[in-house]
Amino acid sequence: MKATSIGHAGILIETPYGSITCDPWFEPAFFASWFVFPRNDQLSDDLLHRIEHADYLYISHLHGDHLDDAWLANHMSRDTTVLIPGFPTRELELHMRSLGFNNIIRTVDGEEIDLGGMRVAIHVETSISDGPGGDSTLVVSDGETRLVNQNDCRTADLGALTAHGPVDLHWLQYSGAIWYPMVYEETPERMRELVDAKVDSQFSRALKYVEMINAKAVVPSAGPPAFLDPELFQFNMITGDELSIFPDQVSFLDRLQATHHTGILAIPGTEIDISPQGCTVHHPLPDAEVEAIFSHKRDYLTRYQADWMPWLQDYKATWHPPTTDLVQTLRAWWEPLLAMAPTLRHAVGANCLMRLGDLSIILDFPAGEVREYADEPYRFRFDVQRELVETVVAQRSVDWSNALFLSCRFRAWRDGAFNEYLYNFFKSLSVERMRRAEAEARRKLDPPDGSEEIELGGYVMERACPHRQADLSVFGEIEDHTLVCTLHGWRFDLETGECLTASDRHLRVRRANDSR
Repeated sequence: MKATSIGHAGILIETPYGSITCDPWFEPAFFASWFVFPRNDQLSDDLLHRIEHADYLYISHLHGDHLDDAWLANHMSRDTTVLIPGFPTRELELHMRSLGFNNIIRTVDGEEIDLGGMRVAIHVETSISDGPGGDSTLVVSDGETRLVNQNDCRTADLGALTAHGPVDLHWLQYSGAIWYPMVYEETPERMRELVDAKVDSQFSRALKYVEMINAKAVVPSAGPPAFLDPELFQFNMITGDELSIFPDQVSFLDRLQATHHTGILAIPGTEIDISPQGCTVHHPLPDAEVEAIFSHKRDYLTRYQADWMPWLQDYKATWHPPTTDLVQTLRAWWEPLLAMAPTLRHAVGANCLMRLGDLSIILDFPAGEVREYADEPYRFRFDVQRELVETVVAQRSVDWSNALFLSCRFRAWRDGAFNEYLYNFFKSLSVERMRRAEAEARRKLDPPDGSEEIELGGYVMERACPHRQADLSVFGEIEDHTLVCTLHGWRFDLETGECLTASDRHLRVRRANDSR
């Protein structure tokens, strides 16, 4: 088996029995905030031909750094068979059909299928927190070797991934893919604390996956992006002093080495030949030039930026200008969705202010209304360039986390702890998505009694994390008198069960010698 990096989460997997192009991303994503790092706009013609004419195409999920509509529409062969994860909705399948891909295999979660000697299984995660469209992990075997392409799927059941057999090569995300905390209004000192905690949480989660899957070698992938817009350039982590959650591959390779795991650095075009005896790595550039990408990163990014600035300026000119009826459009769109979601609205429990330059809009969750701001109190606030909101409204984007927030082109403020239901609303702007978001809110806020318990570090607690139901026997770690769920870094006071990350979660916990 051969695995060739396409850039970011993209991989071309080639076996004697067929090939799979995974998550090819080339066009800048999220309002051109994210560019592929290292750059992948200089791949060889031969590699591009193999990518474009692979036997199978796998898209892990709907986010723009994995699903590149423009590139797929203009480059990918329509003869390719698309492997669709077994998500609860058919949103991804319908999207691929709209792009002209009609050779579809819809897989069943976790079930291995035989593609003429190449065996694949796709495991899905479907929490609303990652968007109702879900996320997925691909497992591929050619009979001699096995590859797990986890990309940025936060898999909860690690046993399912290793049930197919020993893993030779494990590709996974280790870096940030979120706007928090950089867009929030905080002092530099507090931002430093939040950024460091987030990076540590990301690394801890990735290392937990590395330990549990126990592959012969690990390839850090699916990040970080490059931020080439001068307005966002500070989000690139170059010296390590930046207030950013986007460390690069070399940083995580250092962590792997410190924990005695074998890591492989892959840049776009790097080929990794996998055999039962191990992996052989071939870079598309001399080793010194590969090293210089990271050791002289600012120079590399500056040259990359200069090449793309004319394109970026032209692209910004396409953003939708202000309209006269934005409030009425949002009211007609959102108020019926709010009426569908009384539990979610109650969980948000306050007003959200959207400041769009000369227009301010209140999203009144308690009343289920959208209207112009009239000096009402609010607990959440977003400051966004109006043209960005006009664009996602014109596109009727049903997931603003994907369409808008991941761009990092906004500022945010909140009074109090993180409220996931606010963001779940913005991820669920269709009838189908809102129906699932409301159902999950009801499930989380009124969970069934008598769930399974585990003992950990002298405490008995519910096995499922109250945040996203991660198995705490796998992801739970105790620091002093605090439980840390390393899947997302959420923390709980072990004496009270109080969630220290958000105000709307409580861990059912007691000391092991407490008979109550």
